[in-house]
Amino acid sequence: MIRNVLQLNAEKQLKHFLSMEGLKRHHLIEILDTADFFMDYERNRVKKVPLLKDQTIVNLFFEPSTRTRMTFEQAAKSLGANVMNLNISTSSAKKGETLLDTLHNIEAMGADMFVVRHQESGAAHFIAQHTAPGIPVLNAGDGRHSHPTQGMLDMMTIRHFKKEFGPLKVAIVGDIMHSRVARSQIHALTTLEVTEVRVVGPQTLLPSEVEKLGVHVHHDLKSGLDDVDVVIMLRLQNERMDGALIPSEREYFKLYGLTEETLKYAKDDAIVMHPGPINRGVEMDSPVVDGDRSVILQQVTFGIAVRMAVMCLVMGVRPLEMNHE
Repeated sequence: MIRNVLQLNAEKQLKHFLSMEGLKRHHLIEILDTADFFMDYERNRVKKVPLLKDQTIVNLFFEPSTRTRMTFEQAAKSLGANVMNLNISTSSAKKGETLLDTLHNIEAMGADMFVVRHQESGAAHFIAQHTAPGIPVLNAGDGRHSHPTQGMLDMMTIRHFKKEFGPLKVAIVGDIMHSRVARSQIHALTTLEVTEVRVVGPQTLLPSEVEKLGVHVHHDLKSGLDDVDVVIMLRLQNERMDGALIPSEREYFKLYGLTEETLKYAKDDAIVMHPGPINRGVEMDSPVVDGDRSVILQQVTFGIAVRMAVMCLVMGVRPLEMNHE
């Protein structure tokens, strides 16, 4: 079991951001409120808020990523930080250097923060255990375990469109089994005390005893979407599957694909989300992806502000307190 004791300092404030597990509601609200602060600057076309001026943030990406890496990089630059991107495919790690040797060599170059994506669950926790004191680690996705900044930008999207969490019913549809995003979403939604979280999908794509996470399980899409306020669709994580867990993508879409027809079972003002990348015609029909109820592009926009917020908070920079002063 991956422990969460690393994330908080003696004052119970974030010093790393590794997982939603173990965090309290006020931690998540502080991230959301701080991200709103940065969105205000964005609306006023202020491109940089140099709160981390001259800090060096290192992106350690051990598996491919486009949007996550780019939004972390943009967030760091918007805060005035220097950014180093380590290309693992051409780094010394490919030549036999251990992860810790790579880490300590980069620390010696003056790194002030690590952003880590790794194919192994728990990798970000491992790195956080071995960094020098005062160097935060942000988890940009580890195996099947967690993707906390994606979870938080999803929460920011929900709050933006629905204003409050308490009354909401949320359905997460698709490959829950292999999705680190789903785990972060579930922990965040239950911590923020929404009325109901549902997971919807075939038995083969749901973790065993998933009910223990505080969710309601549905194997039928129509019942799973009935009267919900938020629909979060997930892609099939084919790269993490062992063997054939569904008959075919065509059959999967027939049973669990979101179409304009099946979306009618949700509330009339329900929003549709997807963490990306989207496989059109597999988990969603194009008219839904591009429709009026889709907020998928807004999720991407909020991602930069959320990552700016987390970067500041783990560095002990609290823009809301500074602004109040």
